[in-house]
Amino acid sequence: MYCRNGGKCVEKYNGYSCDCVSTAYDGPFCTKDVGGFFEAGTFLNFSTSSGPGILLYVSSRTQDYLAVVLRQDGTLQVRYSLGGLKEPFTINVDQRNMTNGQPHSVNISRHERSIQLQLDHYPPVSYTLPDASDTTFNLIKALFLGKVYETGQIDRVLIEQYNTPGFVGCLSRVQFNGVAPLKAALRSRVAAPVSVQGKLVESNCGASPLTIPPMSAATDPWHLDSAGAEFPFNEERVPDGVNRNSAIIGGIIAVVIFTILCTLVFLIRHMFRHKGTYHTNEAKGAESADNADAAIIVNDPNFTETIDESKKEWFI
Repeated sequence: MYCRNGGKCVEKYNGYSCDCVSTAYDGPFCTKDVGGFFEAGTFLNFSTSSGPGILLYVSSRTQDYLAVVLRQDGTLQVRYSLGGLKEPFTINVDQRNMTNGQPHSVNISRHERSIQLQLDHYPPVSYTLPDASDTTFNLIKALFLGKVYETGQIDRVLIEQYNTPGFVGCLSRVQFNGVAPLKAALRSRVAAPVSVQGKLVESNCGASPLTIPPMSAATDPWHLDSAGAEFPFNEERVPDGVNRNSAIIGGIIAVVIFTILCTLVFLIRHMFRHKGTYHTNEAKGAESADNADAAIIVNDPNFTETIDESKKEWFI
């Protein structure tokens, strides 16, 4: 197996190992999910059945920050403040309600003013920070999960609308650049600069598969209404590759059958080659002779043997 999820392969004398330090995963191949279940008031792929709440908040020693929050209606919002703007740049992800108890993954990447966000299995969507915005996240101070406990100048909207009572649910695979806070809090063998308030329980809740609900009739392009709609083609269409494969298989079968038939014909002719009529070396004139002895006498004048009448056998 390869080292997964950004793990580094470390060569050894008789094999290799995977260095998972810079990832949010654990295990021999960096595939084991590290997650925790949060109760109200605890901060430190997510799943929850309640909102609003703060999933992640990255603060700085300036007014720069990044926040990923769940709104009251369960939709996702990303808030960027990198300086130069009076109000933070806000991205509202309105595709679906994220507080349905199912696991959801959020992947955010930024290069200067270009932001790319991917939610679950949906295609990535690109956004652009305003020209007045800075492109550098200055003096990062702390990373919070679930709830913000910080003094100083903080976005009042975050505190008033999303910070109470705090996130309740599962957070896992959390990683900000090269920092994996959950892994540091739950798996670190050395003292890590991580503090936990409230109760944080390690859980593999993030390993549960995503259950995708069925597509509604309004958005399903293959949905047939109750009016008896039919497909535009009455005959079944088979892909070209299938036809090509069928032709090849049919040709092979035909060759095999032809070979078997030729073999059978050869064997039959060989078996019956010595059977049927055969010729004997009969004496000439046998057709007009009364018996075999007479035929011999007629054919060979030198034959002088007298046939004893007494030795003849008569059949009635």
